[in-house]
Amino acid sequence: MVLVLVLCVVAVVVFVLLGLFVFGLRRRLIQRSGGTFDCSLRWDVPEGGDASGKGWGYGVARYNGDRIEWFRVFSYAIRPRRALERSAIEVTGRRAPEGEEELALLSDAIVLACSHRGSRLELAMSEDALTGFLAWLEAAPPGQRVNVA
Repeated sequence: MVLVLVLCVVAVVVFVLLGLFVFGLRRRLIQRSGGTFDCSLRWDVPEGGDASGKGWGYGVARYNGDRIEWFRVFSYAIRPRRALERSAIEVTGRRAPEGEEELALLSDAIVLACSHRGSRLELAMSEDALTGFLAWLEAAPPGQRVNVA
């Protein structure tokens, strides 16, 4: 009876360790090609914003040509959860986190209000990541319409 209990505990520990290993491996694969940054995302933001802190997803964004691919951090999915095309991103403003958002986001985050193909969204990232993101938007090919606030 004791042997069965010990084997069950060992099996659970191995299962948890394997899950954590795969979790870390996935993150390394996403970051392997470079051009990644920590980025929280909130999709379908109501008009006028929402400082409740609800709806934010913590993730990693990756530059891939003319799009940004956003992956949830707490997921095993290999494919990005969202993909934003550079030509469809319109920056409408930026602000510091407000109210409960300060608890939901990283401490140095800046919130960037955007629209993408008619959907309102917000991205929260560090000042350095924001500088890189805005430079990437401005580096669009000639003739491509880009609005950066």
